[in-house]
Amino acid sequence: MVLPAVGLLALFNYVPLIWTTVAFKDYDPFTQGLWTSPWVGLDNFTLLFEDNRFWDAFANTLGITFLQLVLFFPATIALALLVNSVLSERIRGLVQSILYLPHFFSWVLVITVFQQMLGGAGLLAQQLRRHGYEGFDLMTDPGVFKFLVTAQLVWKDGGWGVIVFLAALSAVSQDLYEAAAVDGANRRRRMWHVTLPALRPVIALLLVLRVGDSLTVGFEQILLQRDAVGPGASEVFATYVWWVGIANTDYGIAAAGGLIKGAFSLVLVLIANKVAHMLGEQGVYQK
Repeated sequence: MVLPAVGLLALFNYVPLIWTTVAFKDYDPFTQGLWTSPWVGLDNFTLLFEDNRFWDAFANTLGITFLQLVLFFPATIALALLVNSVLSERIRGLVQSILYLPHFFSWVLVITVFQQMLGGAGLLAQQLRRHGYEGFDLMTDPGVFKFLVTAQLVWKDGGWGVIVFLAALSAVSQDLYEAAAVDGANRRRRMWHVTLPALRPVIALLLVLRVGDSLTVGFEQILLQRDAVGPGASEVFATYVWWVGIANTDYGIAAAGGLIKGAFSLVLVLIANKVAHMLGEQGVYQK
């Protein structure tokens, strides 16, 4: 029964690994193809490391990932705690629906909404000018771009991320809350000593997965805003590989970048999982 699933996994995840050899070739898909393209050794990696745009993209990617780790996870946990504290089932369902809704919006729509609110001709800038103040355009400000894309992610996917934490909270026995209340714990103490410890395994698991995926920052989200703030502030690893490999047809360099991304992500997963074990959590896997 599992053979169809195994076949699909092999076809779309393992067969394409053959094309990782492109990173070590002068690949030309139009005249030579994969098998007849000449081997060039580590030349593609050398050219990649000598490109300053690669290091700028690498730094931007890590900066955006760090902000998302610091701001996105606390926001989703706070939302989950707030939703879980709503006593009325009807109101709780309404709040959840409102929070989940932006997840189903495309990035084009999300960025359009932010443009209409925070752009130079947006609602806030117009109101400031109407009252005699100077307007602003955050959508084209390179200095706030990292915070802007993080805010967009929180607005779009924060409510969807709440689902995982609410599922973990639903497994917490009410007897623990009642016992804590009998012992004199107020609402804040019950949240600190009962709710948050119940969320620790889920938080550790999601953090390990997010750290391992740190070089994969939203490709479509960044690409749509790249021209507005310039590549110096917005270029990330995914858009850099796309421009090099697709726009400039330097497939070998793009494949080398992909291999570096995979190796770096694997190392980060192993380190983050080890840290999770040291903190007493299961992480992604156990020994």
